[in-house]
Amino acid sequence: MGAMRTIRTSIFELFKVGPGPSSSHTMGPMRAAGMFLAACRRLPPETQARAARLAVRLYGSLAATGRGHATDRAVAAGLLGHEPATCPPDLLSRLDMTPGVLHAVELGEGRAALDPADIVFDELAPVPGMLQVGQDTGGLPGHPNTLEFVLRDANGAELLLRRYASPGGGFVDDGSESAQELGEVPYPYDSMAELRAACDLAGLPLHEVLLRNEEALTGATRAEIDKKLTRIMEVMLDCVQRGLQAEGPLPGPIGLWRKARGIMARSRKRRHQAEKFLLTLSACALAAAEENAAGHVVVTAPTAGAAGVLPAVLYVCKEIKGLPRAALRQGMLAAAAVGLLARHEASISGAEVGCQGEVGVASAMAAAMAAQAHGLPLQAVENAAESALEHHLGLVCDPIGGFVQIPCIERNSMGAVKAYNAFLLATAVPTGHHVVGLDRALLAMLHIGRDMSPDYRETARGGLARQA
Repeated sequence: MGAMRTIRTSIFELFKVGPGPSSSHTMGPMRAAGMFLAACRRLPPETQARAARLAVRLYGSLAATGRGHATDRAVAAGLLGHEPATCPPDLLSRLDMTPGVLHAVELGEGRAALDPADIVFDELAPVPGMLQVGQDTGGLPGHPNTLEFVLRDANGAELLLRRYASPGGGFVDDGSESAQELGEVPYPYDSMAELRAACDLAGLPLHEVLLRNEEALTGATRAEIDKKLTRIMEVMLDCVQRGLQAEGPLPGPIGLWRKARGIMARSRKRRHQAEKFLLTLSACALAAAEENAAGHVVVTAPTAGAAGVLPAVLYVCKEIKGLPRAALRQGMLAAAAVGLLARHEASISGAEVGCQGEVGVASAMAAAMAAQAHGLPLQAVENAAESALEHHLGLVCDPIGGFVQIPCIERNSMGAVKAYNAFLLATAVPTGHHVVGLDRALLAMLHIGRDMSPDYRETARGGLARQA
């Protein structure tokens, strides 16, 4: 894996609010477009005045499944100045993407026209700089989720070219040092083992170490961090509630109908409490995942495609078990630690490691959240996360038609059930009897992802997608 750096990423870069259906194929490209727009607006006024046309080229997984993920619409929205966290819920569906319809992109001293026909899904071209499947190229260029933006003058001369990668979770990489790595933290760590050691040395619980690092990293006060965490939880729970009330078919040609509302209604009629609880948990995960598939606002946890797992476990911990808000916030911090470690040590991108990096990591995050919120010791929190991830290893990414619907939505339900079961096992098995640690499971996930055929990593060419 090579030398690793201390994690200096804000938890609110992991938990992002924005439109579905994909953090890597929708939110990330929208953010990348916004970054390119900002770069255009920093050009000298005389260069801006010469601008005439914009073109975008999508490579790799973005080209293969971008149509089902509204990648072209997300790119257009970003170039028009919209951001994931604040864009209207129905913005992407309202954009006119008819070829020949020109959208005016304001650049300051000039404007450039964007024709939807100039957003090219280059499925046949190799990803720039990628030498072989699964090879670590150290960032750009070469990630399977790569976008290229070009600003030209009226004669076709290039004024600005930028390339970005959207590695998952709404993160964007332009090959430079991350702007999110803001400063030093009091408790540095780059693995679960180091995080455990930091907690032990300081004599602090996991959530307190995460809070103090966040304070140092961002300059936010404890009250501000608590407020943001509460807001993230509210968006997650609202997503579940909206999904439980919605009915009808989801967008796209598959013709898949929502199931969450009906399952929740039928769960209330079950006589056995165990069945009622499992169906409720499943319905909540389906509800949030269906909202994501509809392109509505979700929270990446760690991605949009896996955005139903953590909200479902959060919902049952709050609404059924009645855990207080403070305990739930502590649980969310534990979930963030697991998600950041997964991104740092391995990947949360379906295009890199398959669905084990999305639903698998989401399940590990949810298990850690439940364990921490119930007051379990750190070793038990890690054990819960590791168990949940371990039993998703090898899970491929094979969306039918490139839509985040089949098998993605039901996989969120299965991930939530595994998360809760992993939490229960952590409460019932002595911590010293757990053999495999989270770092080992993350490394296994990375190696399995590198060994996977590219057909099983978000290309819609393998697995269930091939049988459709």
